[in-house]
Amino acid sequence: MEMKKIYFITDAHLGSRGVPDNRAQEQKLVRFLDSIKEEASAVYMLGDMFDFWYEYRMVVPRGFTRFLGKVSELTDHGIEVHFFTGNHDIWCGDYLPRECGVILHREPLLTTLCGKRFYIAHGDGMGDPSLSFRLLRGIFHSRLCQTLFSALHPRWGVDFGLAWAKHSRLKHGQEGGDPPYLGEDREFLVRYAKEYLKAHPDGVDYFLFGHRHIELDLMLSHTSRLMILGDWITQWTYAVFDGENLRMENYEE
Repeated sequence: MEMKKIYFITDAHLGSRGVPDNRAQEQKLVRFLDSIKEEASAVYMLGDMFDFWYEYRMVVPRGFTRFLGKVSELTDHGIEVHFFTGNHDIWCGDYLPRECGVILHREPLLTTLCGKRFYIAHGDGMGDPSLSFRLLRGIFHSRLCQTLFSALHPRWGVDFGLAWAKHSRLKHGQEGGDPPYLGEDREFLVRYAKEYLKAHPDGVDYFLFGHRHIELDLMLSHTSRLMILGDWITQWTYAVFDGENLRMENYEE
């Protein structure tokens, strides 16, 4: 019997005001998920699947019904869907686990899949020495700030969140919001993975990250490999693990 596969995707930024056709983007993502449902045992979503997500007590953001419906279909059929919070969808509550059946991860995950050790995370803040970014990240993760934000009416709160997200990308001068590959010595995630390997002699077979909106497949050593998985805005990239080999692919219809 052929082993089922494990898929990894990241950074769709659904609902982004910087995406020309949100409906077409969401439908393409849904078609991809539908195309893998017969051969997938698990799907790992590595963060920033939404451009902004905030759950008020009785309200969740408008839209994404096709995506959420397809995720629910996958979990209803016994496929594990692991959802990692990113820096755009930090404020996930219990809606996605309760209504869609996802397994929610707020921290990096070290796990063993088919005998291989995987280190999986969105990647924001990892290895980044920027004090301004760390301060901003601390504010967004603050319970007090979340409570204060919840006092805003959704009409203004969600609008503010989407406007902030768009501004964050455009100030970098490109849709993905990140510069091209900076090289091994300057890429924070590469540096983070190398330092992690130094501190953990047991090693990691695969580091998988999102966040940077670049495609990167890099051997860190003869046994350890790092992938940054691009995005689902312009690149339509994903990784697939068949139990023996991990490869990065582009979704083409």
